[in-house]
Order: sequence, then structure tokens, then C-alpha cells
Amino acid sequence: MGCGELVVQLKLRLRDIEPGGMFHLVASDPGAREDIPAWCRLTGNTLVAADHPTYLIERRSE
Repeated sequence: MGCGELVVQLKLRLRDIEPGGMFHLVASDPGAREDIPAWCRLTGNTLVAADHPTYLIERRSE
């Protein structure tokens, strides 16, 4: 899926995780290298680790 679809799905999946919970993402889209860190900065979620195609995101505290 493209990054537009990816960030929408990421938002929906993080919604189901408790604040402070971790989400492991594997993204094959090459644009994810730039898009996932940018999305995390914009939304306040923490990008804990990024080694494309694997990302670890901590859901922000509410």
C-alpha cells in the first residue's frame, strides 16, 4: 500500500493501543523512510526505532 494509505491504517491501529503502548510496523513502501518519522512528529507519537522496513512506534500519552 502507498504511504497515504499506510498512515491512515497506522492511525487506526494506534487508536486501539493503550497510550504508551508499542506498535511494530513493517512497511515495504520506500517512501516510508521519510513519511513515518514525519507522521510521528506531526502526531506526537514517538518513533522509538527505525530500520527500514521495520519501525517501532510508541503511542503518545493522551
